[in-house]
Amino acid sequence: FDMLSRILKLLKARDGLAAVEFAIIAPVLVTMLLGTIELCNALECHQKVTRVASTAADLVAQASKVSNADLQDVFSAAAAVIYPFQQDDVAIVVSSVVSDGTGNGTVAWSVANAAGKVLPQDQAITLSQPIMSTCDVNGANCTPCAKGTCSVIYTQVSYSYTSPIGKCFVGAVPMGDYFYERPLKVSIIPPPS
Repeated sequence: FDMLSRILKLLKARDGLAAVEFAIIAPVLVTMLLGTIELCNALECHQKVTRVASTAADLVAQASKVSNADLQDVFSAAAAVIYPFQQDDVAIVVSSVVSDGTGNGTVAWSVANAAGKVLPQDQAITLSQPIMSTCDVNGANCTPCAKGTCSVIYTQVSYSYTSPIGKCFVGAVPMGDYFYERPLKVSIIPPPS
């Protein structure tokens, strides 16, 4: 009977129950907290990748002509946007895409930073929106620019995000984005000199 009474007494005891429950739940809560931090970091990094693409395209589109030194400055400025993430891993490609007469275009010139890869000249680029077209006020009736009469600056950015916490679990996560911008001062920006 002594053993049975001890077992019943143990089952009725509530001392330390909160500590045991916390010990069971704490790892789950910590995992959820770290996962939330990781997700927020990854989303912030992706937003910065998008901002790098738009910044590089905007800086080039403001010029009437560019030099290779100008483009290196654009790459440096655009890469600085991704701070506090690693800047050396940002691959940036800036290309001028000239109209082909159908609303799409071909690559006239392309320059990349050290981590990027240039696009081949005359490569066809399909545009998802009528950016190389003249549209009415409603945007319903669009007429493509004649061949070789207008262009866009096409910027591609790719980045391999490595989480400071999750690199043991997830590894590198590839991110990328692109941006189109029409030149503001001229219809076609000549190749860099």
